[in-house]
Amino acid sequence: MDFSRLDSFILSKMSETKLPSISICIVHGDEVVYARSYGFKDLENGLPATTKTIYGIGSITKSFTALAIMKLVEEERISLDDEVSKYVPLDLRIHGEPVKIYHLLTHSSGIPALAYAEAFIRGSLGLDHVWLPVAKPEDIIVFMDKAREWAVAKPGERFYYLNEGYVLLGYIISKVTGVDYEDYVKKTILKPLGMNRTYFREEDVSRDLDVAVPYIVDREGRHVRSKFPYGITADGGLLSNVEDMSIYLRMFIGRGEYNGVRIVGREFIEAMEKKHVDIPSKLFGDEGYGYGLSITNKFFDRKLVGHSGSVLVYTAYMGYVLPDNYGVVVMANASGYPLSLIGMYALSLALGRDPDKELIPIKNENILKKLEGRYETYKGTHSYIVKREGEFLLLRYTDKYTEYTVILVPKIIREDYVKVYTLSYGRVVEAEFLISDGEVQLFFERYKLVKK
Repeated sequence: MDFSRLDSFILSKMSETKLPSISICIVHGDEVVYARSYGFKDLENGLPATTKTIYGIGSITKSFTALAIMKLVEEERISLDDEVSKYVPLDLRIHGEPVKIYHLLTHSSGIPALAYAEAFIRGSLGLDHVWLPVAKPEDIIVFMDKAREWAVAKPGERFYYLNEGYVLLGYIISKVTGVDYEDYVKKTILKPLGMNRTYFREEDVSRDLDVAVPYIVDREGRHVRSKFPYGITADGGLLSNVEDMSIYLRMFIGRGEYNGVRIVGREFIEAMEKKHVDIPSKLFGDEGYGYGLSITNKFFDRKLVGHSGSVLVYTAYMGYVLPDNYGVVVMANASGYPLSLIGMYALSLALGRDPDKELIPIKNENILKKLEGRYETYKGTHSYIVKREGEFLLLRYTDKYTEYTVILVPKIIREDYVKVYTLSYGRVVEAEFLISDGEVQLFFERYKLVKK
């Protein structure tokens, strides 16, 4: 595997999006094959990140919650078909049908996102006027008192990502075991695996000497020192490092066992990795959600299992490929570039593929980047600026007094040709870019323009 190519890709994306630091670890089977960190865990003090540096992992925590539920199922202490109301004092009959534990695990309760996490995180970080002081799962239960009135589908019918559902799962774990959710996960998963620097509680993090400062990258590209939104738990509250998470990855690859320690039976891992509900928004065309994990079978004709995580000031991605048994975990101390794409880039290289040409989002990103620049008509009589904004292109015109911007939506993206469209007073207006021999031509409305 060409690790220098991976290094170059990561550093270029950090530079483009102003990410302060990234840590990454790649495993193969039960071995770590690459571990590296880039950038600063603390910009103000010039402290570099390490592979031991602690970051929040956000919604990757959901896989820990799902794994804890599977342990309880294996021990026959609960059933996936148990109604949630058996454990939670909340009326969750949706269109006459009860929401079950299975539905919470698969985000198929029929309830669209209630956005508690968005309100809580943004409020606690001082980013929004909304203030939702939900300090414990019982507060979420109160918050969800009218959730069933918000439902739009019967349980099991469709996928709606629901953070609140995983908070309820954490509550169920506490009710069944008689101990706090966090303590149960620590006792049955973290401690047996030797993940000794993976934390839920602020007091544990504050004692650790290698923790990344969480940052917000503002609209001007400046780094604003921030804090972790303590209070979220079973849906996104874990903090860890790539070395600990590489152990967790290897446990999944080992079918529930790592270093002679079995966390759960093989069949329960495989149940987590099975597609139980279709995910509407797709990258590969077949994505589904298991128990706390997303799955596709079309990652270079392999099965890719994984999950992303974000609490705005920390982002993360974990994924592994079967049957090749490669895995990756990536962490950063800000939002800016999808770490899932960095993880997939690494896994593509591990499989001997060329992500720049074969991984669709990376390939498209590279092509659209070539289109950025200043375009002029015949003898420079008229000009536009083309700029990439995520997966869109912006076409800008400015003069001394006015400015306007047109959003161009890609329709066809090839190495030599890109077709885009925009809307203009009810009309669909298409534009074309022709790419050849280092020259880019743009045909927009009545104009032919050439990139200078």
